[in-house]
Amino acid sequence: MTPEQMAEGPEAGAVPPLPRPLDAIDQDILQILQADGRASIRSVAERVHVSRANAYARINRLVEDGVIRGFGARVDHERAGHSTSAYVTLKIVQNSWRTVREQLRELPGASHIALVGGDFDVLLLVHTPDNRALRELVLTRLQAIPEVLSTRTLLVFEEEDLEPNG
Repeated sequence: MTPEQMAEGPEAGAVPPLPRPLDAIDQDILQILQADGRASIRSVAERVHVSRANAYARINRLVEDGVIRGFGARVDHERAGHSTSAYVTLKIVQNSWRTVREQLRELPGASHIALVGGDFDVLLLVHTPDNRALRELVLTRLQAIPEVLSTRTLLVFEEEDLEPNG
């Protein structure tokens, strides 16, 4: 598998196989790559005390099994021009999750989508340039989705990424 293929993760829409159990070395590799997705195979191998070939094979297996879904940059949304963040809760028509999810994926600034249990059905995290863009997203885009029954917007005043070296 080429580095480019590894970076893309499993094929879009493909169901990855059931993951094999992870041992302590796999867990260490995951921790290293979460902290620095650009770490070289050589560096990872040295840090977990295995050969480069073993480290490469393990990372490749973690990608194939869908444990590692991809490699990317953690972005400071405010510095990237998206200074307004909000969690938007949605109540949706029963059994419409898949349809709604596909429409939410297309929203500009959507960063996390979760089907949840409780007083609402979906929790959506969005990052927008300003309050006007947030208003447009919620009042025009979200509420235009026929399966969305209601929304509630929770403005984020401050946030912190809890991932390693976040």
